[in-house]
Amino acid sequence: MAAVQSVRYTITPADPAAHIFEVSLEVDAPVAGMQFVLPAWIPGSYMVREFARNIVWLKADCDGAPVGIEKTDKHTWVLGRVPAGARRAVLRYAVYAWDLSVRCAHLDASHGFFNGTQVFLRVAGRESLPHRVRIDAPAGVRDWTVATSLPEAAGKGGAKRRGFGWYEAPDYDALIDHPVEMGPLSWVSFDVRGVPHDFAINGQHDCDMSRLAQDVARACEAQCALFGDAPPPFGRYVFMLTVVGEGYGGLEHRDSTALLASRNDLPFVGMKDTSEAYRGFLGLCSHEYLHAWHVKRIKPAAFVPYDLQQENYTRLLWLFEGFTSYYDDLALVRAGLISRDAYLGLLAKTLGAVRRGSGRQVQSVADSSFDAWIKYYRQDENAPNAIVSYYAKGSLVALALDLAIRAKSAGAKSLDDLMRLLWSRYGDGSGLAEDALPGLIREATGVDVSRLLRQATEGCEDLPLEKLFKPFGITLGWTAESETPSVDAKLVADGESVKFAQVFSGGAAHRAGISAGDLLVALNGLRVKAGGLEARLGRMRAGDVVRMHLFRRDELFDVTLTLAPASQTKAALSVSAKPAPAARKLLGDWLGQA
Repeated sequence: MAAVQSVRYTITPADPAAHIFEVSLEVDAPVAGMQFVLPAWIPGSYMVREFARNIVWLKADCDGAPVGIEKTDKHTWVLGRVPAGARRAVLRYAVYAWDLSVRCAHLDASHGFFNGTQVFLRVAGRESLPHRVRIDAPAGVRDWTVATSLPEAAGKGGAKRRGFGWYEAPDYDALIDHPVEMGPLSWVSFDVRGVPHDFAINGQHDCDMSRLAQDVARACEAQCALFGDAPPPFGRYVFMLTVVGEGYGGLEHRDSTALLASRNDLPFVGMKDTSEAYRGFLGLCSHEYLHAWHVKRIKPAAFVPYDLQQENYTRLLWLFEGFTSYYDDLALVRAGLISRDAYLGLLAKTLGAVRRGSGRQVQSVADSSFDAWIKYYRQDENAPNAIVSYYAKGSLVALALDLAIRAKSAGAKSLDDLMRLLWSRYGDGSGLAEDALPGLIREATGVDVSRLLRQATEGCEDLPLEKLFKPFGITLGWTAESETPSVDAKLVADGESVKFAQVFSGGAAHRAGISAGDLLVALNGLRVKAGGLEARLGRMRAGDVVRMHLFRRDELFDVTLTLAPASQTKAALSVSAKPAPAARKLLGDWLGQA
């Protein structure tokens, strides 16, 4: 029998026009009953996505002769009879790649992108072996380069940096944690604490690459500083960005991140200020970069190890995603990329976004974390009434804890101290227990915030941020988003009509009997076209009773609706012009001086 050496893959953009990657998998010393399994979900995106549905065809041979292989469930194939003394089995299969997101795979004539979870079958029982992959260029292409944090394989055939050829990983888990982008990429590089970082962009753009590198490097340095004086926990980091007309997203990996953004989010040569769109993009880069510590290395015990064939439940996503969402923009102000006032403006937007959803009153962030698999990633028309975001409210939980710790310790301690303790204790990937955080906060800061923590994460009441801001000389106020009376629903255009996309619980539309999906035909006997309702409502006042004609499916009906005042969901954070010395010090320690 052949010696078992490694698991080897070749992936080829075989037919970009049809969006087909072809993959071959070679395994030594095959045996009958050997299982080949594709993950059902990707870490960082907590929904079972059934990646195996994109495998178009699959066949197998042993030492060049065809052998049987049977699919036994939605993502598992089992090798049939194997000739005695067989040295090598080869699986060949095609993967359809037409999902332009950071989670899956995408291939056309302009570029190729894939996550290993979508293209690399796992050989059951051989996961701990070294894994090698040869990345091939599409036929006839000369100007494509490769962006990945996978290490280049040593020896003959090993890829050169940014080139096609052989790459390697110590095991299967590492193999699938290094996405690959290929195409006519734009590159810029920078160092952070002596560690090289690459930023590769695919797609048409007019980005000021020099400014991008300078600004992202400053954000990265701020995130490194959160954990002390040491260099980042990797030998190289790669940002991979696909630019599109409209789009936004990111997915973290141990040594890299995949990003999707609008080309209008990027800085251009001559841009003097930091636009709102660019500020958001820098926050995205900052967010995904922090995940290299917090999620990829510090992680819930429920993820150790990942079971990629089914849901992995934890009630702590508010900690891992929410805290990261808190620190992403905080790093920008610490790096001097945005002002203190701009940061407070971003906080105010998050406060408003959370307050607008009545789901915060029925679902805790701990429950939201647990149910991410079936609720957060599968939102429907009732989502605002039933779901709270563990990202957005989780970031406010982090804010509340940070403010409380700083105030209670007179500025001697902060949430940063907790993050450093988490890194020293769990940065080895050993996994954080579900109930460990209250004790860790006390250990890191000497402050007991267990009651606030319990209420903030297990309860559904609003956070006491007005009170928590006061020691910092900050006032939180609420005003209406608009002077126009409200129907308490989200309205969208549907052709020339107006559709009720979401109806908010307990609001005017709900009380009138309107449902999501209903089409508004007329208001007070006059036809309403898309884009015209706001002006009509602007001529009315809260308390006015209006008659609406609507279609539900193909049935016409009418209701009377009492217009409501616009909700008080616009937050404003104002800093005292003459704060007390203690408040000035707390604010300066937190955000720096104005």
